Amino acid sequence: MSPPSPKLRSWRDRLRQIALFEIGGLALITPPFAWVSGVPVAESLGLLAALALVAAVWNGAYNSGFDRLEGRLTGRTADRRPFRLRCVHALGFEGGLLLLTLPIIVAWTSLGWLEALVADIGLAIAYTIYALLFNIGYDRLFPVDGTRPAVAGSTQR
Repeated sequence: MSPPSPKLRSWRDRLRQIALFEIGGLALITPPFAWVSGVPVAESLGLLAALALVAAVWNGAYNSGFDRLEGRLTGRTADRRPFRLRCVHALGFEGGLLLLTLPIIVAWTSLGWLEALVADIGLAIAYTIYALLFNIGYDRLFPVDGTRPAVAGSTQR
């Protein structure tokens, strides 16, 4: 008998998670991408915004599917995910996203397939680290059950 399915994030919570993740990612990653790739900042921002849209759709589908599968197999909610599984989760997300975004980078820029692959791998590495840290922080700030952890030195009412 499998464990009961745990509570999942609401659609509203999932949308907040995606929006915060993508806005933060654009702010953090556009400047270094433009510098390293040689693609002008405005063009880089447009490209990364388009990639963020693809990533947002992938994010919702991947995270919901991963959470559902993890919950059915373990009975655990995403905010209780162990560190090793968080690493697998982040790598799986970025690997799938790489397959979706490489053709867009080639079409948008004057980069060849190999250069675009290197750029996309660089983005994947940067976003993997960002995703890991972002999701740990998000899960601590917005637990699935809706209760906020107590902040040291604060009083609860």
